[in-house]
Amino acid sequence: MIEVNKEALSKETVHAWFAQWEALEEQIYAAHEARNGEAKSLMEQGIAHFEQLLVESATSEVGPDADFELYPINGRERLRFIKAKPGQYACYRQLDELFKETKKRAARLRLKK
Repeated sequence: MIEVNKEALSKETVHAWFAQWEALEEQIYAAHEARNGEAKSLMEQGIAHFEQLLVESATSEVGPDADFELYPINGRERLRFIKAKPGQYACYRQLDELFKETKKRAARLRLKK
């Protein structure tokens, strides 16, 4: 398991990551509402953002497929599901939940370390 870097979990850093997600999340929701076909590319940006969060919070240089301590329960499997069909609304909801749970996990790990 790839441990987290405590400095990467500072409250300010985590807040910045999730502020970016919230802005993107609004766009994804609007794209699903409009059914304009933009949701898939926006979701791919969200997936990349989530993976970048994992990689940049790690203590060592790894790729996004590693087993990160920051993953919430079943995070790895859920991310695979999302990546398989990023244009689906269910995958959007799952990615949103992954971000929320990861934010909570980051707070717990920050207090633990």
